[in-house]
Amino acid sequence: LACIWHDFRPYYPTATIRSRELGMYRQNYCGCLYSKAEADQEREERRARKEAQRVEREQREAKLRQEKAARQAAYDAKQAQKRRMRDDARAAMRAEMGTAAREAPAADLRTADFDYALPEERIAQEPWPVRDECKMLVVDRASGAMDDRIFRDILDYIRPGDVLVANETRVMPARLIGAKRATGGVAEVFLLREVLGREEHTAHSALWEVLVRPGKRLKPGAIVDFGTDPQNPVLSAEIVDFAHDGKGERVARLTTPLPSLDEAFHRVGKMPLPPYIKGYAGDDEMYQTVYSTHENSAAAPTAGLHFTPELIEAVRAKGAAWETVELQVGIDTFRIVEEERPADHDMHTETYTVPQRVVDACNSAHEQGGRVIAVGTTSVRSLESAWDAQANELRARTNASTSLFLLPGSTFHVVDGLVTNFHVPRSTLMMLVSAFSSRDIVMSAYQHALDNNYRFLSFGDAMLFLPPF
Repeated sequence: LACIWHDFRPYYPTATIRSRELGMYRQNYCGCLYSKAEADQEREERRARKEAQRVEREQREAKLRQEKAARQAAYDAKQAQKRRMRDDARAAMRAEMGTAAREAPAADLRTADFDYALPEERIAQEPWPVRDECKMLVVDRASGAMDDRIFRDILDYIRPGDVLVANETRVMPARLIGAKRATGGVAEVFLLREVLGREEHTAHSALWEVLVRPGKRLKPGAIVDFGTDPQNPVLSAEIVDFAHDGKGERVARLTTPLPSLDEAFHRVGKMPLPPYIKGYAGDDEMYQTVYSTHENSAAAPTAGLHFTPELIEAVRAKGAAWETVELQVGIDTFRIVEEERPADHDMHTETYTVPQRVVDACNSAHEQGGRVIAVGTTSVRSLESAWDAQANELRARTNASTSLFLLPGSTFHVVDGLVTNFHVPRSTLMMLVSAFSSRDIVMSAYQHALDNNYRFLSFGDAMLFLPPF
């Protein structure tokens, strides 16, 4: 037999179209040995390509795992170094201030001892319309005797020769809502504090410690832009490093084309109200004290919100002094203590200033039989941190650091009275007021306030702790 060979493959596309028109069955290739060989070869090449891609992918993933492990190891080492440096700094600070000698909390103290049931409806969602007309619970810090008043009645408890010391810090527009440059996804950056000494600060650029959300997606290299025009952002935040625990805090380089970063913050930033205040649409100035000056804080020293200019003048007219310190309030003020034992809690560090004039006013008050009344827990921490135990005197401080944690058993060397608000359960602030009075007295006062419709937390009513009335 003679074999006649002819290559019909060039006609295959036309045959395919015709077979579809006729509704005929057709296979994936024409059926000749040549096409079958080509199809087999193509399958082998596809298998080889897939295998090569799989090997390349596994190698790439292994490399990424190694790089991630190396980054984690470097980060862990860096954090360990930071912890050592922080612990050394705190040890030096305590040695200078003598806090080790005056902090002797009970060994069996538990965080649960400072817990209480706070109904959501008792959390004030807006300030009292007139600052000094809110309620005020006056408490004898020694006996626990209580008196229900309104805040402007504080004049009835102030004596000539007393000095009131308030925290003059002002809340900055720290909450920034923007978009990730790479994806356009919504991202939030919360300003905490400027990082000094790491790189040059200019009017248009500076490093800041920030809190970010979503934390898992905002890693070093990510950029968040703020403003209505994505092509011309008012402010940009480039994440350059992790900070502290790495869970949500970052170091970010903030840049702006505007004349200053401060102008950019005010253009795109929002007032950082506490997370338990929802939907407040009132005047942001009601979350600022009337005597606030420099914008350095992420939260307000809320005990001072109740004072008006007229009330401050009335304090002076009664023969008492009004002085101010500054402590830069951080976001940690909103956080509760998660550790079972308060002694295991890592107290946050804040920057504070106590001017010489405040030292002189406090010394003068004590010499003349007057009392030092701190307006807010931040003022307490500033004054007590400025106490020099070795010299046994109050000393002026400028931009000093404090991580002073006042617990029951602590000794107060400067402060005799305290104006404060009702605080979050299980917080360091609950522990501070319990140290200033006693846990039993504080818990009894809180129950009295709950029973008598007091309003709680930042926008809530006030307390005044004093020595025997």
